[in-house]
Amino acid sequence: MNSLFKTTGVSFLAGLAGAAVWTTINFNEPEEFSDFPNTNQTEVSFASQYQPISSRSTADAPISFVDASENSTESVVFIKNFSGTDPRRYSMFDYFFGGGSAPSQQVSTGSGVIISGDGYIVTNNHVIDRAETIEVVHKKRTYKATLVGTDKNTDIAVLKIEGENLPSIKRGSSRDLKIGEWVLAVGNPFNLTSTVTAGIVSAKERQINILGGDFPLESFIQTDAPINPGNSGGALVNVNGELVGINTAILSRTGSYTGYGFAVPVDIAMKVSNDLIQYGEVQKAIPGIEAVEITPELAEEMNIKTLDGVIVTHVIKDGAAERAGLQRNDVITKLGSQPITGKGSFEETLSYYYPGEQLPVSYLRNGSPKSANLKLQNLEGGNGVIKREFYSSGILGARLEAVNTIEKDKFGVEYGIKISGLTRGYLRELGLREGFVITQINNEPAKDPTKVGAYLEKFSGRLLLEGVASNGQPFMQSYSVR
Repeated sequence: MNSLFKTTGVSFLAGLAGAAVWTTINFNEPEEFSDFPNTNQTEVSFASQYQPISSRSTADAPISFVDASENSTESVVFIKNFSGTDPRRYSMFDYFFGGGSAPSQQVSTGSGVIISGDGYIVTNNHVIDRAETIEVVHKKRTYKATLVGTDKNTDIAVLKIEGENLPSIKRGSSRDLKIGEWVLAVGNPFNLTSTVTAGIVSAKERQINILGGDFPLESFIQTDAPINPGNSGGALVNVNGELVGINTAILSRTGSYTGYGFAVPVDIAMKVSNDLIQYGEVQKAIPGIEAVEITPELAEEMNIKTLDGVIVTHVIKDGAAERAGLQRNDVITKLGSQPITGKGSFEETLSYYYPGEQLPVSYLRNGSPKSANLKLQNLEGGNGVIKREFYSSGILGARLEAVNTIEKDKFGVEYGIKISGLTRGYLRELGLREGFVITQINNEPAKDPTKVGAYLEKFSGRLLLEGVASNGQPFMQSYSVR
């Protein structure tokens, strides 16, 4: 009997030891979520559109993130976008026959980064899109924010709040950022202030085809630092707490955070922000060409010996490239001193230049190396800085601006006033949409945004509008305005 007890006791202790060893071995293994759907479909979306629930553990990180967090969290703000009622979700029939209540204002949220002590804040364009009122919350204080400017091409917007000695973030360099570096995503996910997640830089110069605008500039920093709903517009910082990117989007196979986040490089974001603050318009430098990525198929078809660079597919007549002697099918391999590895690096490198600057270009023609100098142009075809004039109106619920040279060519017009930033107001009630170009008002040419805006605000009677819709369709409509 004593022998039996001894044997049983030894077995019991052995079992406990085995369980302890098993637990130790498996303690750091990633958790598996069996309730996630099994799908190979990949979706890319702005960070505000998903509900992530998991993140990669950084318990084994070789460094501390305390300093980085302390140096950056105070510079990240919470943004509230108050917009009008979604017309697809409400009509007057709802008021009389539905729940009996008037439509409520929609509120969406995101993050932003203080870039100057006097209150300039950079965020994503999609965070403040269609906003009628914008509020910024910082250290439990709420500020009314003014929209300084937006750029759909990079998904960057700049706000201004009234304040002094605000904690502006220290700027790093996205061009110096290395793949494999640790980074932190700082933002306000799920309305939680100053939340920090960690990861590494997985790739640079990523294009994910998510941005709008006439000249979408995608050269994203890719990171596996979890970017959650509400993180959009927040800071991506390095281990010193220096700003290296503006968090924008996530990639997901499940509808939850399981993949990668994407951030606009800080060097691009700050160039765009500075232009919006100083000029009200991004100073886009145009090389006068259209170019595409080199794929293995194109390389074989065109007998190109490299996959680095971009292929010129179109040369704009009398543009900078044509004047410099570039031709269709040339392969651009270097801009200035920057080697071009693909479309992302091509567009990112161009984004740092201004109209009128000289840019050396190295390229291949039929395999032979050549070089040229481009004198970069602006959107009007000239070489100077453009300071675009806008007319913003709460009554009209829109911002009016004169069309540029590219838009004139696109819509086939000699002049016109484009509607942008459309919110609840007079123009929406008329049935006009974002991007509509007004060319004639009561048979008079529409050329000056201030004159057009002031006229529409005060006009009553029979109104005849002519123009072009954003899809290029001609438009003419008569209204009775009180």
